[in-house]
Amino acid sequence: MFRVTVRDHIMIAHSFRGEVFGPAQRLHGATYVVDATFAAPDLDADGIVVDIGLASERLHKVLADLNYRNLDDEESFAGMNTSTEALAKVVADRLADRLDTGHLTSITVTLHESHIAWASYERQL
Repeated sequence: MFRVTVRDHIMIAHSFRGEVFGPAQRLHGATYVVDATFAAPDLDADGIVVDIGLASERLHKVLADLNYRNLDDEESFAGMNTSTEALAKVVADRLADRLDTGHLTSITVTLHESHIAWASYERQL
């Protein structure tokens, strides 16, 4: 399996519902380093998994829709706890919708919450 990863970042504000979240139930900010990994069993006719420049551009556009936003105010997140895991899925789904997936078999999005904690979502294509 071949894989190519591109990286960007995002800054958001949000809060959580549920006692399990403790003080994070209150509004707080988060900065994520975001990796998007594209996988394919073979290289395409050009000898690549995905065009790195195009993948970087599309990831940036997906993140731009969320960057510097309070996710509590975003209609698309109404009633949802925007955990790191849930946001990884949202980014992966939106990225898949904006990219010609061609011969790709999966996209994995990893949100690094810190240098010691991160979460990923792998979307099969």
